[in-house]
Amino acid sequence: MYYTKFNTRFCEITLAGDEKGLALLHLNTGEGSREFEIRNAWELKPEFFKDAQSQILEYLAGKREVFEVSLNPAGTEFQKTVWAQLRTIPYNSLASYGDIAKKLGNPKAARAVGAANGKNPIPLIIPCHRVVGADGNLTGFAHGLAIKEKLIALEQGLIF
Repeated sequence: MYYTKFNTRFCEITLAGDEKGLALLHLNTGEGSREFEIRNAWELKPEFFKDAQSQILEYLAGKREVFEVSLNPAGTEFQKTVWAQLRTIPYNSLASYGDIAKKLGNPKAARAVGAANGKNPIPLIIPCHRVVGADGNLTGFAHGLAIKEKLIALEQGLIF
């Protein structure tokens, strides 16, 4: 597994992955519940992530709405199904956990969708920040609500 770290205007970001695709994207906000550490077996290889880093920086500058990065997230089949559904939420759009559950054919699975959302290993590219509570309020985000709010504001054109 390779990794790189780089700074953005929002926070430091760490990427990890291999030839199969990007496996992890960590937003080092100092907030939230996400535990993360670079493993000793990983190899620092910034050039491997040049394209992904460029796309992330374009997104955070408000110049990219869709990512074209190969992904290889580890998770259960249900989690992967939820994450695939998250990728269908358009830029500058929001969906509720219940909306996602309905699209998956199980309207009562909103809590399970929320749990899968919280385990998303590749935020931004798998846009879990676009998922809100049924009442439209911002709810849990593994990297802290402050950055979730900023990402939504960025997509709404409120942050330049």
